[in-house]
Amino acid sequence: MPKIRQLIANNSAWAKRMLEQDPDFFNNLVAQQTPEYLWIGCSDSRVPANQVVGMAPGELFVHRNVANQVIQTDFNCLSVVQYAVETLKVKHILVVGHYGCGGVRAATESCCHGLVDHWLFPIKDIYREHHKELEAITDEKDRIDRLCELNVIEQVGNLAKTTIVQQAWDRGQDLAIHGWVYSIEDGLVRDMEVTVRDRASLERIYHFDD
Repeated sequence: MPKIRQLIANNSAWAKRMLEQDPDFFNNLVAQQTPEYLWIGCSDSRVPANQVVGMAPGELFVHRNVANQVIQTDFNCLSVVQYAVETLKVKHILVVGHYGCGGVRAATESCCHGLVDHWLFPIKDIYREHHKELEAITDEKDRIDRLCELNVIEQVGNLAKTTIVQQAWDRGQDLAIHGWVYSIEDGLVRDMEVTVRDRASLERIYHFDD
């Protein structure tokens, strides 16, 4: 059987299993989408968002891109954030990177990778800002993993700087941004303990007041 046909067969088997477990499964999905969480993660196929946090379809709103970045000119990501915050009223945004990220590694290399180099350029800036710490790490794997952590921390800050998030806080909306790093080696997430719940931690220049 061609591989693409196998995917369709897998889908049929999955739908059957869901109905056997819960006859109203799909009816409930159609009725509403009310997730409390937005996951912004890497496109890496080894990091399945719902499975990592043990959530069913409909419980987690997801946006993924190479190296889990939040860039102020990325209207794809910002549109997802706006819908999640203003329409779905999510209470938590999870910025989730992963150790051994190929995008983060590529950002440290001098060779050309094509179009993705432009996308990864902000990570080079993170490396430059933290070069003393990073270059003091002699093991390459550990150095890349630390850069993965620093990238997540940076993206949490970038998200807090958006007008979308700040306007939500101004409205009194309950919204927190968290930074996690997932390990493919053991399946566990590490909390970077950089949760932001208001604009107090942002420099004044990044504040947008009504």
